[in-house]
Amino acid sequence: MAQTSDELLTGDLRKNLLKVSVPTMFGFVLQAVYDIVDMIWIGRISSSAVAGVTIFSTVFWIVSVLNEIIGSSSISLISQSYGSGDNERTVKVVEQTLTFKALVAIIAAIIMIFTLKPLLGFFTNEPEVLKSALDYGYIRIFFLPIMFSSYSVNTCLRCLGDAKRPMYIMIIAAIINIFLDPLFMFSHFPGTNIPGLNLGAFGAALATVISTTIAFSIGFIILIRGTDKVKITLKGLFTLDWKIDKKLLTIGLPSGIEVLSRNLASVFTLKFVSLYGTNAVAAMGIGGRLFNFAFMPIFGIVMGSSAIIGQCLGAENIERARDTARFAALLNFIIMSIISIVAILFPQQVMKIFIDDPNVIEVGKSMIQIMIPALALGGAAMGLGSVFPGSGHNIPFLLSSLISRWGVQIPLLFLVTRVLNLSVLYVWGSFIIADTIEMIIVYIAYKKGTWETKRV
Repeated sequence: MAQTSDELLTGDLRKNLLKVSVPTMFGFVLQAVYDIVDMIWIGRISSSAVAGVTIFSTVFWIVSVLNEIIGSSSISLISQSYGSGDNERTVKVVEQTLTFKALVAIIAAIIMIFTLKPLLGFFTNEPEVLKSALDYGYIRIFFLPIMFSSYSVNTCLRCLGDAKRPMYIMIIAAIINIFLDPLFMFSHFPGTNIPGLNLGAFGAALATVISTTIAFSIGFIILIRGTDKVKITLKGLFTLDWKIDKKLLTIGLPSGIEVLSRNLASVFTLKFVSLYGTNAVAAMGIGGRLFNFAFMPIFGIVMGSSAIIGQCLGAENIERARDTARFAALLNFIIMSIISIVAILFPQQVMKIFIDDPNVIEVGKSMIQIMIPALALGGAAMGLGSVFPGSGHNIPFLLSSLISRWGVQIPLLFLVTRVLNLSVLYVWGSFIIADTIEMIIVYIAYKKGTWETKRV
């Protein structure tokens, strides 16, 4: 066990970080590409289908907070156990992560099935939109345990230093999804005479759950057959360990609240943007997809860095954990700076990728030029902040988000839009201010060093 657990604890930390992060980055980028393609296909059904899927997704992120809580907890628990060389505890934590997350997902799915229609009713009363949302949503909710467990399989492998197999799993799932989408959604496969199932929005959801189930099955078989790092057992999967399960709920709770808080702040932000008209809202929607895509490499680096830091802390190698976080922050800053330069120089071309409306493009140009440079600060903050999920000390992320979004940005947006009636440029500028505050808070928490002594 000592030989395998030393893989990421020795040698060049930069190579180690890239070894874990690059496959993860590639997998997430491909997933982001699929999400964009998926919405393009849905857009060919009808605007009602797009609206229905969008509304369901808005509701669905509420339960995704549970996935964030347990997933964040599992990163520190698995990586620290593995880094300390405790094979028995590592296996037990992996088993409990899969079982407990599936159990929580079952409970959440039951609640969502009975509350979905009333929740959707808050957003729309149009029959076609509501039908699309329900067609798409019910099957996604039914397969929620598989979705949660699929995420956990990949997280477990990454925390053990195995990033390539999760990447392959994500590639397989994305390819299957991209192929099945048009086959299930339309009467004929677009551009061919191949007959399709013509299931509309339900077909899109069906393609997603099939690819997710295949992805989970592949990862689960890998873990149950065993690797040179860990081998889980069926017996362990049917036994709950409350001591570990309690930690799975509590360690990542600040991360879950942070995700909930950030999403709620986004809803309020969109409300303020809507005061400037449809073009601004459309630009903001495009911006959201663009920023999510741009952040995919960052997510890969942060996940890789968190796993390595967790292993380093488990092995009591504080200095290596600190150096890993610094390099992750630098790498993130460089990547996002390059993306920012491209966006600043070619904002119109970037907007044209998503839309042809000249009015939306005009609004979006200023948004891109002002907001995207702030992503460099966000990337650096996330790099340094990878010490928090790695250590299990997740409160700093929560504080930085609450203060920057609710203490700074939302009040600032109210002042700009409701009191001073300034142009939309000041709305975009609020993101730079909020991201700067968030970066400062994360840096202070990193330097304070509480994470260095935190163990789970």
